[in-house]
Amino acid sequence: MDQAAKDRRRLMIQFGETVRQINRAVLNPLIEPLGADQLEPVVAMVANARAEYLQALLTMTAQADSGSAPVDISDLRAARERYEELIAATGALETMIERGYLDTDSRTVEPSLEAG
Repeated sequence: MDQAAKDRRRLMIQFGETVRQINRAVLNPLIEPLGADQLEPVVAMVANARAEYLQALLTMTAQADSGSAPVDISDLRAARERYEELIAATGALETMIERGYLDTDSRTVEPSLEAG
């Protein structure tokens, strides 16, 4: 590996650490330590949004098949937007946890999960 490549690699390592430190300094004071008990409602909300999105699709399909009225796609669009926003927010939360941007509440982690 040439010196320029080593310098780039070293810079990227430093950059990653800077990102972690700054995110932790900004986010950790704002969010209480997270544990499984805080994450369960988040997962349930995403699951419910997914169900509402799919239900809107099935309802729309049934309406189209019956020929009863022109299909209004706005309900499906609204359900998709809600679901996608929740998925994006959950992904941001997952990243925050994985990268150590905040403290976690180890009291709520099941012992069987800590070893793995």
